[in-house]
Amino acid sequence: MDWLDAFLEMMAVEKAASAHTLDAYKRDLTTFAGHCARRGVKADAAGADDIRAFVAAMAGEGAAVATQNRRLSAVRRYLRFLYAEGARSDDPGAQVDSPKKGRPLPKVLSVEEVDRLLTLAEEAAGRGDPGAIRRAALVELLYSGGLRVSELVGLPDAALRDDEDMMVVRGKGEKERLVPLTPQAKAAVARWRTVRGRSRMMFPAASKAGHLTRQAFARELKVLASAAGLRAEAVSPHVLRHAFATHLVARGADLRIVQALLGHQDIATTEIYTHVGNDHLAAVIADCHPLG
Repeated sequence: MDWLDAFLEMMAVEKAASAHTLDAYKRDLTTFAGHCARRGVKADAAGADDIRAFVAAMAGEGAAVATQNRRLSAVRRYLRFLYAEGARSDDPGAQVDSPKKGRPLPKVLSVEEVDRLLTLAEEAAGRGDPGAIRRAALVELLYSGGLRVSELVGLPDAALRDDEDMMVVRGKGEKERLVPLTPQAKAAVARWRTVRGRSRMMFPAASKAGHLTRQAFARELKVLASAAGLRAEAVSPHVLRHAFATHLVARGADLRIVQALLGHQDIATTEIYTHVGNDHLAAVIADCHPLG
């Protein structure tokens, strides 16, 4: 009996699988059968080790995790069908773990690249243009505290007091946290307030919310990035937030402190910033290892 044809017929009749879906199953199971043949076993009789070897082979060939999981799903479903039909006495697919999709590392700017951005913003602000002065305050605040862009543009003026080195940020779930201010950020805000005049919002604008929109600031940041010689598409408010966190961790900041500064609920979210460069790791070994 041709079990592959029987399986495809079952999928068409009982599961109402489309022709496209059936073709995909047939391709994936034919690929699996070819793998099994090279191992000297029939696909119908494949065991858990054969399936694991199939997954490893796909990974070795550079197949995307989504592709690996799709093919593995087809194999599992096919072998489960054989088990249900009494064509085999076990269901080995259930013993094989699915390939895990790795969490992508955040895009991040180097310290030198951020310095170029801040320097250019400061130089432009120094020429007295109100738009440039506002942009300098935005960029300094963003990198000073690692704010979410919605937190930044929506800052009320009362969140920052001239005589304090901390600002109050209202984040997700309306939860408040204290974020330190660098001297550069404080100076940039003071200069912006002088130009802006009195306002309830830190960055007022004629928008529905009464403040600068996220999109408007993102566009300004890309213009600044391009002028600084950086790829505009690689720079966004969120990338600067990532840079803030990564630079702190790379310099030895405690992960719990970074978590509090970013306003993360779960420490696991912050742990992604432990992707420090090899040069930093090598320096830590050189400085701290007894034989370094």
